[in-house]
Amino acid sequence: MPVFSRRSLLALAGSTLAAPALAQTFPARPIRLVIPFPAGGPTDVYARFYADRMTRELGQPVVTENRGGAGGAIGAQEVMRARPDGHTLLFGTASTHALYNLVTAQPQYDQAKDFLAVATLGGGPLCWLANPSQPGTLAAFLAAARNARPPMAYGSPGTGTLMHLATEILKREAGGVEISHIPYRGAAPAMNDLVAGTLALAVNTLGAGLPLHQAGRARMLAVASAARAAQAPDVPTAAEALGRPGFTAVLWHAVFAPPGLPEPIMARLSEATNAALADGAFRAQLAGAGIEAAAPGTPASAAAFIAAETARYRPIVDAIRPELES
Repeated sequence: MPVFSRRSLLALAGSTLAAPALAQTFPARPIRLVIPFPAGGPTDVYARFYADRMTRELGQPVVTENRGGAGGAIGAQEVMRARPDGHTLLFGTASTHALYNLVTAQPQYDQAKDFLAVATLGGGPLCWLANPSQPGTLAAFLAAARNARPPMAYGSPGTGTLMHLATEILKREAGGVEISHIPYRGAAPAMNDLVAGTLALAVNTLGAGLPLHQAGRARMLAVASAARAAQAPDVPTAAEALGRPGFTAVLWHAVFAPPGLPEPIMARLSEATNAALADGAFRAQLAGAGIEAAAPGTPASAAAFIAAETARYRPIVDAIRPELES
């Protein structure tokens, strides 16, 4: 039978008592939610909704802070190096935590090892928008693109982003049609050029593209959701437009903590997030902005989902590797 010293027994008792006490006292001060992209984009919109709701759930202010740059890597690294006490969190995306290590030649962090996934939150399905001078359906646009010389071009928020990869998948599903990629420094500049007529096609989230579509400043050709969007029932899904069942692409979001976060604090954050995701009013608020909320889950299910998404995009990243390295 093992023999324990008085010191080790006291330490064991202290840690056992500390766990529930830690959960009861957290959060002790405002929580900083780092958004690793500039203000005004789809990630920023969802993060602010989430912060407001978590403020109510946790009883302390959840304050958003935009730390854009390097495709989200600057903000991500800041959280990675933060004290793991739950008071600094990252509002990550598919780009920062499924694609980053796939597309970055010299990554500054390991998306799986250097963070703990708290929860997946869902997000906005992607959509493709054409300038109103272009053909009005995806099939007609693709037919015109096949015969265009020089090739037509599409704009994305940047090389290696989910929008870029999803459009490359779209091109392959359409039989390998040639449409040149023009990377922008964010979604807004690409949309500006689309509306101005200097760009034939652009890819964005449903929530960001919907106002332009409704105003007639751009024409939404397809949305990459599983079913037609309630906000745009006239727009077919990409699966419908291509005749390819199962084609979806969602800019999903997730909350991450630095490594070493104590389990009681992780459980408290997960519990509060699940309470938000289960609330009908919160889900309706998100739906109004073109965001599909995820179902409540666990940190383990979040980590499994992110691993599956990384595996899903690996083949397409490998296929466009020359472009990424040019």
